[in-house]
Amino acid sequence: MSFRKIVITVVSVVIIGASLFYALKPYIVTLAEKVKVIEAVQVNSITGAPGVDGPVLVVKIDDTPPAHPQIGLEDADIVYIEQVEGGLTRLAAVFSSKIPTRIGPVRSARISDLELLSQYGRVVFAYSGAQSKLRPFISAANLHDLGAQRQSSTIYTTDPLRNSPTAMVLRADLLMEKVTNDGYEIAESKNMGWTFGDAPDSGTAISSVVMHWPANSYTATWSQIEKRWLLSNNNGPNLADSGKTLGPSTLVIQNVLITPSEFYDKVGGVTPFSATIGSGTGFVLRDGKSFQALWSRPTAEAGTQWSTPDGEEINFAPGQIWIALSDKAPTFTLKSEATPAPSSK
Repeated sequence: MSFRKIVITVVSVVIIGASLFYALKPYIVTLAEKVKVIEAVQVNSITGAPGVDGPVLVVKIDDTPPAHPQIGLEDADIVYIEQVEGGLTRLAAVFSSKIPTRIGPVRSARISDLELLSQYGRVVFAYSGAQSKLRPFISAANLHDLGAQRQSSTIYTTDPLRNSPTAMVLRADLLMEKVTNDGYEIAESKNMGWTFGDAPDSGTAISSVVMHWPANSYTATWSQIEKRWLLSNNNGPNLADSGKTLGPSTLVIQNVLITPSEFYDKVGGVTPFSATIGSGTGFVLRDGKSFQALWSRPTAEAGTQWSTPDGEEINFAPGQIWIALSDKAPTFTLKSEATPAPSSK
């Protein structure tokens, strides 16, 4: 082939290629934009909020007055309020979309944790000890037992500004770095049974609710400005160590059967057991409304589904979730009976 023909051929290919590019450019741009949109709306499966699914870390946190303000709870995807000895409460905080550097104060595990957490898969379980009789049950459970008794003081640290037994603070970043380096296979956040979207047309407008346990209570007040329930505890705002008022987009009150277990604390107090497998009633609170609800969790591995008494699925609002496990009826204040809630800012 002559040089002239080669040049003509190359020029023709370039012209054809350019023509094809400009012809396909709108589709290429559209595809790229769609990919960006998909990336932009990626959400965490537990909260339905923007974020990613990641390894699940569960931390037991003290909830007595000396433990406040608590550390890291504003970054939890979901927080469970559990009844413990003496009618007090303790928290189980679930993290996946974001792991804060510090979480605490860390306290001991309870038998209710094992049934509650089995629906999440093989998670990292962080706590500060357990009754000797309970330890074999923890070892046999489908979770990674990474309590303080097995880790160094660089991971489970002591806050010099706090007093024992509410001074232990987890360096969660170091713990998760360790489990990654040691090759642990950790369950990632997944759909937990509940769904996200618009609320049902039913519901009762409320301004606040009080949740009761024998020796503690929480008040949640709806903030129309922040679109979340602002929590109060011990007759004051429930503040995180960062200064932020704690509070979820969706607050769930799950009526559960609470019975004495075979376990006791060191002073002889009976450890209560909260049953979270089976079915029952409750309330789902979102958007300033309370919805009467039914919950169902048929097996240990299954997630928990929520519906109205008529069988309509109750969607959660995207964002942080708190679930109060209680056998006592909450006290609601109807919206017309109170003044609007202030902002926490």
